[in-house]
Amino acid sequence: MSIDPLTPVLTDTWDRDRSWTLETYEDAGGYRGLHKALALTPAEVISAVKDSGLRGRGGAGFPTGMKWDFIPTGDDKPHYLVVNADESEPGTCKDIPLMLAAPHTLIEGVIISSYAIGARHAFVYVRGEVLHVVRRLHQAVREAYRAGHVGADIHGSGYDLDIIVHAGAGAYICGEETALLDSLEGRRGQPRLRPPFPAIAGLYAGPTVINNVESIASVPVILDQGPDWFSSMGTEKSKGMTLYSVSGHVEQPGQFEAPLGITLRRLVELAGGVRAGHQLKFWTPGGSSTPILTDEHLDVPLDYEGIAAAGSMLGTKALQIFDETVSVVRTTLRWVEFYKHESCGKCTPCREGTWWMVQVLQRLEAGKGSEEDVDLLLDMSDNMAGRSFCALADGTAACVLSAIQYFRDEFVAGSHTPAWELFPYAASMLHPVTSAVGAAR
Repeated sequence: MSIDPLTPVLTDTWDRDRSWTLETYEDAGGYRGLHKALALTPAEVISAVKDSGLRGRGGAGFPTGMKWDFIPTGDDKPHYLVVNADESEPGTCKDIPLMLAAPHTLIEGVIISSYAIGARHAFVYVRGEVLHVVRRLHQAVREAYRAGHVGADIHGSGYDLDIIVHAGAGAYICGEETALLDSLEGRRGQPRLRPPFPAIAGLYAGPTVINNVESIASVPVILDQGPDWFSSMGTEKSKGMTLYSVSGHVEQPGQFEAPLGITLRRLVELAGGVRAGHQLKFWTPGGSSTPILTDEHLDVPLDYEGIAAAGSMLGTKALQIFDETVSVVRTTLRWVEFYKHESCGKCTPCREGTWWMVQVLQRLEAGKGSEEDVDLLLDMSDNMAGRSFCALADGTAACVLSAIQYFRDEFVAGSHTPAWELFPYAASMLHPVTSAVGAAR
């Protein structure tokens, strides 16, 4: 299948004057999808989303329409829609710019999705540190209320909906859907034991759908243009377009919207290539919790099946690019330090495993480790993966295991030479500092 290099759909209005306003959004055809959805039954809306092949854009890639179909009907219980806008995976930067540049894309998607599952209340759980995004969402919701898109008897349909924008306190663990629900209910954000699953007993013990920002923002265009139009993009099993975050050692990092199935080689070309005079060493396909890949995977299709076949996960499509100046040991240590800090502490393998991993990796980075430490990391990873309530421990183990798989020699070198001697900090800096202070470790 031929792949168009770029497909501006969600990003179509980002460069327009005051793109975040209701006026600009409606001038570009905004809220047409809502009017078409309200002319259908909720079951027909779900069928359209299922027919489109839309899969969750937050990490796992579960079919969105199927997830909605799990919500029971005729149960006389309140249903809830929760949008996971707690974007916090290292390297991921797609939901925040979407909410900042075109918040009504999300708001329209929230209304249609809530109508489909019979929810009368919808929540957008936003990362608390991004106050400018929180304010913009509040503004967009107010505009939607004034225009009659939200509230009582929406456009004479008899359907009522209230949207609440909730700012979290800043915790990586709250990106896990059940920890997010606990936080939204006012408790400490920690993963829940499942079953019961959120579709049966989620927010306030009611049937709940939890979707990523990009997943919900993709719904309006499906209703407006039709499921066949959406599924004409992408690959056989990974339909539609998506946002790829490209960062690191490329000339022009940023967000690139393209059909699923584009390759990293093509995206790096669109990003101006790896920085001059250097070559690709390793990269993450979906943030730091997905196993790293190397330059031998440049032509792997960036879709759910292609990346899985290569031994990793598409995840949040956070493509972090590292050239040959970067120490894999140092990078892995920084990631594991992050997971140690963000572990909620509920599960012993995660709480203790991440702490001890940091100790071992620090020794290896300083050139004070041993070859036995490398095998110890493998053993610790094996004892962490699959043994916690959520995937934080799994992600930690994945980045360690893949790093050793491809670059074991660098870890072994940690038994005699510090990483900062093998890979000087200044060489890998995006913007090298020549002053004495900047050049110092």
